[in-house]
Amino acid sequence: MADAEREFVEYVSARLPRLHRTAFLMCGDAHLADDVVQQTITALYVNWRRVSHADNVDAYVHRMLVHKLVDEKRLSWAKVRLLGWMPEPERPPVMPHDDDLAERDNLLAALARLPRGQRTVLVLRFLCDLSLADTAAAMGCSEGNVKSQTARALVTVRQVLDVPEMSGRNSR
Repeated sequence: MADAEREFVEYVSARLPRLHRTAFLMCGDAHLADDVVQQTITALYVNWRRVSHADNVDAYVHRMLVHKLVDEKRLSWAKVRLLGWMPEPERPPVMPHDDDLAERDNLLAALARLPRGQRTVLVLRFLCDLSLADTAAAMGCSEGNVKSQTARALVTVRQVLDVPEMSGRNSR
């Protein structure tokens, strides 16, 4: 048991920043991303012996993350606020305008305009650098679905970011 726990801790420690980044890019909410990652890690711990023997542990964990995010979105209507008043929405801290920050903000805004499936495809394929097959496995859909979702998402992102259409096909 000690070896399995050590392997689990090593795995999670190495991938935690990437899981947080992936969850945030998929949902666009840092607090929700934290919750989803925590739920994923908890489920991973409970099932570690089985998951650690999977052919591709990372793809398995990405699929768990996608499922936890879908569950969170589906069940969010059932949450109860335990406050007698509604808090003011949090405002992000004001940061100096920098080209990198502006580019990041534009990308996040473009991702936020996409439907969940298209956003998830772009995050997994291009920001997490998963293969077509691994993305399809993580999302529980066909590779053809991943291709069509990617094509539609890229058209929308290009329109939002005002990027001209590229000539030729994207080989990814």
